Amino acid sequence: MSAPELPRLSAEDALNDIVGALDESGAVVVEGLLDPDLLGRFNAELDPLLESARPDHDRAFVNPAIAWFFGEHTRHVTGIAGKSSVFAAEILTNSILMGVSDAVLGPNCARYQLNVAHILDRGPGGQAQILHRDELVWVHMPRPHPELQVASMVALVDFTADNGATLIVPGSHRWDYGRQPTPGEIIAAEMPAGSAVIYLGSTIHAGGANTTQGDWRRGLHLSYVLGWLRTEENHYLATPPDKAFALPEVTQELLGYAVHDAIDAGGGYLGAVELRDPMELLAHGELLPPSGALDE
Repeated sequence: MSAPELPRLSAEDALNDIVGALDESGAVVVEGLLDPDLLGRFNAELDPLLESARPDHDRAFVNPAIAWFFGEHTRHVTGIAGKSSVFAAEILTNSILMGVSDAVLGPNCARYQLNVAHILDRGPGGQAQILHRDELVWVHMPRPHPELQVASMVALVDFTADNGATLIVPGSHRWDYGRQPTPGEIIAAEMPAGSAVIYLGSTIHAGGANTTQGDWRRGLHLSYVLGWLRTEENHYLATPPDKAFALPEVTQELLGYAVHDAIDAGGGYLGAVELRDPMELLAHGELLPPSGALDE
């Protein structure tokens, strides 16, 4: 049996080729997803946020199992859309990521939405995560089911096997759930800064171990999900209306402020306010707090 391969393409390649590689292997590396200028401006916004990020052993998590999962050597910045204008306007709406999401998620929802945008800065001594499928966040979803999620890890510095490059098991999106990979079936997604490994929610993967003496592996975990599922991050609180108001309309939609309107498909709607689309209310300033309320 031949060793599995992780396909590698460029941001200049045709979207159909990227989608095809993702469908075939469950993951694909896309080099040059962020150009050097965009990468530099994004990292410049992140630098002060990471400087103030508390070490994991001082940080509270929603569940002790989550603290164990991430380990004690990772700095986190969450809710990126409300903290980085570069991310909100230029990365969240990346044409390749949205094109892939159109192809994978679009057939099974009226619209998809941001699931999570999370900086993971893995430091020296960080242990490899347990191999997992991201779609198990929705463990109550009966199987078989359509793809629920398009995920990515965007390299904000060079990713190497030594500093903790994401571990991918190509083809595992088509495996029975009970099958476990052998060491030879696990590939480190090594890639230069600005690249991304895009993978399906059903693909087995993990954060790799950082065995370096002093290198921090800074990455952006960015994923999109069917618009009728609950998201991992609560975007309405992480990016509340007073912040979302100034963001591009497509960003507001991806944050979940738009209704999921499946009426044309014979369904119903989700996420209305006063029987209206919150996007209309946001545009008219009707979701903003009264003037001066935030100063009280």
